[in-house]
Amino acid sequence: MMPAERQAARRAEQRQNLCAAAVRALTGDAELHYRAGRLFRGLRPVHLHAPHLRMDAQPDDLRSLRGAADGAALRLTHSDAKLHASLCPAEPAEPVERLLFELFEQLRCEALVPASMPGLAQNLRHRFETWSRAFYRTGWTDGHLGILLYTVAQIVWSRLSGWPVLEETEGLIEATRAAITPTLGVPLAALRRHRTEQGEFAIHALELARLVSQMMRDARAQSVEGEDEQAPEDDEAVRSMFALWFDTDEGEQVDMGLAATGDSRVLRDAEHRYLAYTTRYDREFMPGSRIRSELLTEYRDQLDKRIAAQRINVPRLAYALKAALAVPQRDGWSFGEEHGRIDGRRLAQLVSSPAERRLFLLERYKPLADCVVSFLIDCSGSMRTYIEPVALLVDVLTRALDQAGVASEVLGFSTGAWNGGRARQDWLAGGRPSHPGRLNEVAHLVFKDAATSWRRARADIAALFKADLFREGVDGEAVDWACTRLRTRAEARRILVVISDGSPMDSATAQVNDTYYLDNHLKQVVERNEAARDVELLGLGVGLDLSPYYRRCLAVDLSTPPDMPLFTELVGWIGARR
Repeated sequence: MMPAERQAARRAEQRQNLCAAAVRALTGDAELHYRAGRLFRGLRPVHLHAPHLRMDAQPDDLRSLRGAADGAALRLTHSDAKLHASLCPAEPAEPVERLLFELFEQLRCEALVPASMPGLAQNLRHRFETWSRAFYRTGWTDGHLGILLYTVAQIVWSRLSGWPVLEETEGLIEATRAAITPTLGVPLAALRRHRTEQGEFAIHALELARLVSQMMRDARAQSVEGEDEQAPEDDEAVRSMFALWFDTDEGEQVDMGLAATGDSRVLRDAEHRYLAYTTRYDREFMPGSRIRSELLTEYRDQLDKRIAAQRINVPRLAYALKAALAVPQRDGWSFGEEHGRIDGRRLAQLVSSPAERRLFLLERYKPLADCVVSFLIDCSGSMRTYIEPVALLVDVLTRALDQAGVASEVLGFSTGAWNGGRARQDWLAGGRPSHPGRLNEVAHLVFKDAATSWRRARADIAALFKADLFREGVDGEAVDWACTRLRTRAEARRILVVISDGSPMDSATAQVNDTYYLDNHLKQVVERNEAARDVELLGLGVGLDLSPYYRRCLAVDLSTPPDMPLFTELVGWIGARR
């Protein structure tokens, strides 16, 4: 990233922080903050489905960003989320009805801006007009469906806010407005009358959304009767566009459950001092060295076939990773430039050839990926179901990192036995002392270390297919172990990606302590390592939201093999600067 780009990124972050402060001040909610242009409450995103609330901190001007933040604050202040969810159009309804109903509720809240805050009202107006111009200039109002939706948005905003419609497009929407006003007049008038009553307002908002949706259906029917072959494509394009602008749930991934968590009384009574009854049987080893070479080759062939079937563009991923993880490092000087610092050795050329301009030198920068990425895989019994797509995911990312010149390692964690193993037998022989702490044999697995290239470690990575490695999971100790390994590396940036499908679980430990003993220890470990700020911790949930443990997390659906769009998303998520 060049200095100018870094400055732009810093300015964008400052603007985003200012907007977050404004939202917190207006709502009184101290947990609200913006992340990548989206509003979060703590670790959970706040879903505000309205087109003009989407933020991009770099191209948008500060006043426009403040308008979006003010709109979000008013929505949180004046709209009952549970009531709104109960009033939303039912599932059989057209998706556009949901889109419009969400927009109408947002505009209702913005119409309730206090008279004592004229600056806030001006910010809201500026934001909506900025969005309107962008919508118009993209050309989406050229079709009859696009102009209908745009006209409805302009009319409702004008009715509720009292501001005139956008002057730049007033002539464009005049004919459409005149055509639809007789049909929509009654619910439109009722919107402003009931803008302070969410329940009453919703009745008329739903009716208005239904009428607009019916107009769209009629328009589609006329297009079919008129044998307009382009109309269905235009219809789909407008609908997709509108879904994008409104940031709706339509087309999103399967909803992921939240990892179950609670409070450990045992750990709390022990003043949060975590114990392990014995570490005598704990092991760290390379699984590939314990598997017959013929079987390991069979596993590798199986993995290669799965990867080939997915047609993953690994060089493209490598390029994206290098762009995301590399930082510019000074690499000498570039001579013979037409601008920059004067090169004293070339001043004689200025005398002999006054027209000569290549008398300068510039500092030369070379992108250097001074980074190491470690993947820590939960090898508990429940992960056995997903191990094939997880192995595919890790192998492709490791190969791409290798091509990008980024060091990587693949680690795993499990236990040496089910239900406590030899550690539990020692505890029984010792008289069963109360609250012994972790009561099992920890197994830390090294499938690939950071000093080994992907090509040399590719067979060992395939050892993930060995089913008897998967037993139980002590996540907290594994995260500490992986972070300690990363701290021995000289790279400036260290990233740990923990791949798991659930909460920590070891049956023997849970039986003699309590259910959340390992769970709370994982939280302690993550909090301590995040506070140290020398390792970036990321939680990749397999069908589960890991936000109770990791501040930076992503949930993915691996019920089907990972494809190129998922890899692209993962590359952006791993490489994002924090």
